[in-house]
Amino acid sequence: MATTDVLATTQTVPPSNALTGADHVALLRMMLRIRQFEKRTAELFEEGRIKGTAHSSIGQEAIAAGACRALEPEDFILTHHRGHGHTIAKGAEMGRMMAELMGKADGYCYGLGGSMHIADFERRILGANGIVGAGMGLGTGAALAEKMKDSGAVGIAFFGDGAASEGIFHEALNLAAIWKLPLIFFCENNQYGLSTRTEDVIAGGGIARRADAYLVPGHLIDGNDALAVHDTVLRAAMRARADEGPTLIEAMTYRWGDHSMRANLPRYRGEAEEQDWRGADPVNRLKQRTETDGVLDAAGFDRMTDEAEAEVEAAIAWAEARPDPDLAEAGALVTVATPEDGWEEPEPGNRPLSYRAALTEAMHQEMARDPSVFVLGEDVGQIGGIFGLTRGLQEAFGVERVRDTPIAEGAIANCGVGAAMMGLRPIVEIQLFDFVSLMMDAIVNQAAKARFMMGGKPRIPIVFRGPQGAGIRLAAQHCQSLEAWFAHVPGLEVYTPASPYDAKGLMAAAIRSDNPVVFLEHKLLYLGGEAAVPEVPYAIRPGRARIVREGTDCTVIALMAMVERAEQAAQRLERDGLSVEIIDPRTVRPLDLETILNSVRKTNRAIVVHEAVRFGGIGAEIAASVTEQAFDWLDAPVARIGAPDMPVPYNDRLERDYMPSANTIAEAIREVCYAR
Repeated sequence: MATTDVLATTQTVPPSNALTGADHVALLRMMLRIRQFEKRTAELFEEGRIKGTAHSSIGQEAIAAGACRALEPEDFILTHHRGHGHTIAKGAEMGRMMAELMGKADGYCYGLGGSMHIADFERRILGANGIVGAGMGLGTGAALAEKMKDSGAVGIAFFGDGAASEGIFHEALNLAAIWKLPLIFFCENNQYGLSTRTEDVIAGGGIARRADAYLVPGHLIDGNDALAVHDTVLRAAMRARADEGPTLIEAMTYRWGDHSMRANLPRYRGEAEEQDWRGADPVNRLKQRTETDGVLDAAGFDRMTDEAEAEVEAAIAWAEARPDPDLAEAGALVTVATPEDGWEEPEPGNRPLSYRAALTEAMHQEMARDPSVFVLGEDVGQIGGIFGLTRGLQEAFGVERVRDTPIAEGAIANCGVGAAMMGLRPIVEIQLFDFVSLMMDAIVNQAAKARFMMGGKPRIPIVFRGPQGAGIRLAAQHCQSLEAWFAHVPGLEVYTPASPYDAKGLMAAAIRSDNPVVFLEHKLLYLGGEAAVPEVPYAIRPGRARIVREGTDCTVIALMAMVERAEQAAQRLERDGLSVEIIDPRTVRPLDLETILNSVRKTNRAIVVHEAVRFGGIGAEIAASVTEQAFDWLDAPVARIGAPDMPVPYNDRLERDYMPSANTIAEAIREVCYAR
């Protein structure tokens, strides 16, 4: 569509008189700085001095400059893969940006994030993102944190027109609307999602019109007019500061270059169309405005252009002289190191408590201890979730800290991650752990990677908790055991408590952790009996296994509900003269391999048992580690017990047969012990 046709559809923004002529010049200077940075980035990529890829925002400078000038220093932004302009406009240093693009250690993210992941938390730049639309979900969490702190700060989540078709757009906008979050949803509609015309894939007459469904303001504006952008964002920010909630802005613009610098795509836009849009150059439009108003002449414009060029060249020279990052130092940035001190494992005492009650008590005590802890999830308030784990918390701490959400797993998880990035400690309940597949981007691409990709700057203290496992006839989509999924992802901790005592102590540890924790609770353990649990708060250090039962003939490493079944097997075999040692890892990431190896070196035999499907399960990793590091002590191959290679069946007899039983474990122990 021609430029005039597109821009003719936009709303006329009444001037707010918020900007003076000097402000117009400052906006133009910012746009020139952004354009020169992008121009030289493309040239450096062609020369091979910047590798990987980058996404140019040439042609869209008015949005970055106008929007960020409407913000206060304490306001935050989240941007996307085409985010250089936003970060520069929010105050980022070009030298450190260029160093990051070159993969240098003095880049904003230690050279670990690159073009698509630049962040500067001091300037409230919470990160660019390579996942389409992710900033909207994270933005709800950041905005919720500011609202809960009553800071008065607002944020902008920038996203492209392609992201408006992602589910997170609707989930996040709905969440922001019902909670009146101080967040501006800013869509940069540059007419194409990679090579697909936006008008061919957007129903309903445009993106801004979707605001009507959520009863929030929606504005369709000329994104090549920096003054219109500024005034629209300023009004949206004022509305957000007045606790009136979010605004959706769709700014029509055009990227001059290809989707990315390495796209190498066949031509998908006509030359006439490209030249037509270049005629609406946002830099020239503001230049002409300043000349007409008499606040800048040609010589002044040339000076600003020269200054921008000099600044960028100095940034390039500085960046190229920086050292490369070190692999060992990079590895240390994946997670926050676990403190050695401050962990307690008090004597159990004689107070009986169930597994469920122990988890609830831990959350209650940690919320009382730390006001930054809050709970987020479906039905977590009055009824306490479908298994009642959060029952009573909303009554004790209020609806602000125990928040019922829509059924929108993507928004729930991303909101939690965004809040954690801003210093809160969310506990995100997953109603049934099978539903975690709808949260995987937030957990695996955001929570797990954020600290590393941002050079070790942020801490992501968040707990994703909920029930997993079979045994109560809920069939294949409600009964999976998924610990191996998350144990495979660097940056995540995975806790698997098997007793009421451990459930309380590990939940406290998870909430206090500065790393994202996947906290798995087995549904059968919800139904188990009571055991001794201290009333005082305590936290068990992750990565310390529990020797459940000492023995001399065989080591059984068992997870979660399998611990009790391993104990039953050991008791039966004791009558046959076999002495079985049982190890409960308690956490599989970090894994206490030392305790396991010490046991195997004593017993000379090992079996790993878990409920998850045997193929690719965590047992394979433990068995491999034992074989690698204790081979000389083994008198028989390490055995593994797990579920058959099939989903969980609904039929009660088949479900029982599907799950490893005490008889299965006992038979495996006999085979290992009597192997010749």
